[in-house]
Amino acid sequence: MEVYIKYFEPDLVPLKKLAEGDWIDLRAAEDVEMKAGEFRYIRLGVGMILPEGYEAHVAPRSSTFKNFGILVANSVGVVDNSYCGDADEWRTPAYAVRDTVIQKNDRICQFRIIEHQPSIDFEEVETLGNETRGGFGSTGIQ
Repeated sequence: MEVYIKYFEPDLVPLKKLAEGDWIDLRAAEDVEMKAGEFRYIRLGVGMILPEGYEAHVAPRSSTFKNFGILVANSVGVVDNSYCGDADEWRTPAYAVRDTVIQKNDRICQFRIIEHQPSIDFEEVETLGNETRGGFGSTGIQ
């Protein structure tokens, strides 16, 4: 699969797929200072042409909150393959829970390319026909 990428900053560390793991790290394209309670879109310094029928899912790295005290405001971002113009730079919506400083080229989130969801038809039924598992989620919370 070929993905065309444009870098919006000449000194941004280029993206690369690591040998292990399915996600690709994204970096801040600017120095950012945020106060607790502040929201802003952090530039990621890249734009891409994704293949037809694909989209990118952008999520925080597992260390993002610990290292920077920011949350991705919508938990996960979706970049459609139509977002591919010359000025369509990827960003992440960040909410700071503490005062923080992010340096240009810090790894703050990650992405993967996913096929679009196939066409689905929903058919209403009276019963699902399976035994009830109970609880909610992996811990079985009631």
